[in-house]
Amino acid sequence: MEWLTAELFWFLLGFVLLVSEFVLPGIIIMFFGIGAWVTALTTWLGWTESAASQNIVFAVASVVLLFVLRNRFKKVFVGTSTNDTIEDEYTGKEARTLTDIDTQHGKIEMKGAEWNARSLEPIAAGSWVIIERREGLTLHVRPR
Repeated sequence: MEWLTAELFWFLLGFVLLVSEFVLPGIIIMFFGIGAWVTALTTWLGWTESAASQNIVFAVASVVLLFVLRNRFKKVFVGTSTNDTIEDEYTGKEARTLTDIDTQHGKIEMKGAEWNARSLEPIAAGSWVIIERREGLTLHVRPR
């Protein structure tokens, strides 16, 4: 296969790795794709003629790019999210109990969904409660 030069191999490998980032998102694979493109460029410029030097450039470029740029790219592509917005959505809102709530377990309905609930005091089924906070998938409530 004389048409597959080292430069073309590294370029195609970089392309495949960048495309695979869309299939397996995690913002990791793309840096190996960019590392392959850096290797293709250095090979095309004649700086890395041996396979060993190409592998070293690929490994170093990929790892350096991964550690230096991943957090920046992650903020851009993934964004930042905190649980504060989720808690604000439920804290202080009213909900109706579906089952009796003892001091440990019970069920409430909030926005059409069934949630686990806890209370410091027993609450009868069908009562209205105020959500005080969210802890995982459990809402802590008090009587209205």
